[in-house]
Amino acid sequence: MNQTDAQPTKIERQLKEESRIGTLMDHGAGAGLLNPYAQTKVGSDTIFAWWGRYQDAVASGIDAVNGTIGALLEDDGNLAINAVVDKAVRQAPPVEIAAYAPLKGLPAFLDLAKTLALGDRRGDLEAMGISTTATASAGGSGALYLAATNFANRGDHVLLRDRHWGPYKGFLSGCDLKTTTYPLLPTGDSPYPFVDIEGFKQQLAGLCATQDKVMMWVNDPAHNPTGLSLTADGRMAMLEAVMESASVHENVGHTLLLDAAYHLYAEEPHGWSETLYEAMSNGWPWPENLLITFALSLSKSHTIYGLRTGALVSIHPDSEVTQRIDTVMGVTGRQTWSAAPRVSQYTVSELHASDESGAAWAQERDRLQSLLSERRQALNNSCQDLGVPLNPTHDGFFAWLEHDDPAQIAEACAQQNVFLVPLTGGVRIGLCAIPLAQIPRVAEALAHALK
Repeated sequence: MNQTDAQPTKIERQLKEESRIGTLMDHGAGAGLLNPYAQTKVGSDTIFAWWGRYQDAVASGIDAVNGTIGALLEDDGNLAINAVVDKAVRQAPPVEIAAYAPLKGLPAFLDLAKTLALGDRRGDLEAMGISTTATASAGGSGALYLAATNFANRGDHVLLRDRHWGPYKGFLSGCDLKTTTYPLLPTGDSPYPFVDIEGFKQQLAGLCATQDKVMMWVNDPAHNPTGLSLTADGRMAMLEAVMESASVHENVGHTLLLDAAYHLYAEEPHGWSETLYEAMSNGWPWPENLLITFALSLSKSHTIYGLRTGALVSIHPDSEVTQRIDTVMGVTGRQTWSAAPRVSQYTVSELHASDESGAAWAQERDRLQSLLSERRQALNNSCQDLGVPLNPTHDGFFAWLEHDDPAQIAEACAQQNVFLVPLTGGVRIGLCAIPLAQIPRVAEALAHALK
């Protein structure tokens, strides 16, 4: 039986039922119990829905390809786990597993978070007068929430690239925030091939004209969903644009959030701190109304997805500003998830405090990074041979095919038992989950779908 003749899958039946429920909600079911915002929450997460379709295919005995999930898998299909971290977690003292962490996080972990964000330039930046603060969060998503609920006025627009991780909108809308976007890539000739600086400047200026706070979310390096990373020149051009805007609009607070969820798998994991150090070395004044903040996730870098540990690291030249942020974020965490898990904070802090175990973690991280690099190169080569126009992709977990009808492309690939994720503007290809030997099947499925 081919797929067009098959009965609806379990996930398709589930989505149909959820759609029916959503229709009922539109007609008032539950209106007396749920507030208006809650009633907008219908349907299923797109990524997990397509992962469910892959699982259904496998359960029915089909040799399927999983390009859906955003977790790193070994070539045998098992979850990739950094053995150094796993061993450290299992050896943690019982009290470090069972006890609460301090509301803002374990001090050793907060110190580590600053280093994970800024890398080797941390000491140089602090010597230049930069003050830093960090707050432990419930994963990288928690760090994004801390920023969303504190750095923008309710009802305002947050500036994003037009290709971005879908849940961003959920975090923002939950804080009564809207989005304004600029193109992922420039059109025509540009000295910055991987960022539309002119589009960014135009949208930033428009927001500054109507809001007294502007927050920008930039997922770089290793952008989700494209796997794109800015060049050093592109980072400098964006930083220069933000600093210039803050200087011109002195009464508008500027927050540049760098979503660093995948940065430790990138070729330049701390490129932004290098760029910032270069700018300050050249005498750039830091506007008082500019905050730079990093959203960190230990899920990917330390393969502890389920322990839900991350951090928001903020930097500013005025220590009074960072101290105030430290208080606000601690209170926000307390009022949201109470305290982030202790055992993961303790484990990674102890691990990185030792040169030996830190080096062992890095060696295993490098092995996992090489899996991604091999798969990316294989996909680029296969797509080039078959004329599949992939977007530029450099780092991280994903690759991207831009398309006006991503659902049609994903469905055509699913007919060939290759499961990818259709998102706004294109199809996300989860290199993190696809074994190297199955990469040619992905390129062939995409080539067939495009025909």
